[in-house]
Amino acid sequence: MKPTTRGTLAAAVTGVVAAVAAVGAAATPAAAAGTVPVPVPLDGVGKSLDMEVPKLGMELPLLTPGAPEGPRYVEGRLLPDRALPQLPVSGGLPGLDLRAPLPHVLGGDFDHVGVDAPASDLRALAPGLSLDAPLTAPDPHHFGLPGLRQPRAGLLAPALQTVAGGDLGAGPGR
Repeated sequence: MKPTTRGTLAAAVTGVVAAVAAVGAAATPAAAAGTVPVPVPLDGVGKSLDMEVPKLGMELPLLTPGAPEGPRYVEGRLLPDRALPQLPVSGGLPGLDLRAPLPHVLGGDFDHVGVDAPASDLRALAPGLSLDAPLTAPDPHHFGLPGLRQPRAGLLAPALQTVAGGDLGAGPGR
């Protein structure tokens, strides 16, 4: 086996093992919170280079589709309102936790910069469609026949609702 193939295979196996370990270690809190923590293992790089490396962790949201509202029947229309209903989807924005060393200009210590952006809830509605036929309801004054009118079509706009937050800080420490 070539060294490049061997290195690629080792990197892939290491990534899979790290992902499985992260999911297995935090399966219960992840299911409760709706996010999956994804740590990025950089300890080996720090030990091999004998230096402090950034600490990085992420949270990926789990999307959960909801049940759409059914069509609404409106008096005087042949087709129901919201012929293609909007699909509600809830999930979250991905979270990030990063702590990186910054070389201190005046000494050998490290100052650190940190970014903490926790995963936040996200609620969305997919676009919908409302149609109406080019015929009116049956009219008793015209022997029960429907009349003609302009066809109507409307697009229900998608909706997105979230409150994102984060914290950026710098200071001494590990």
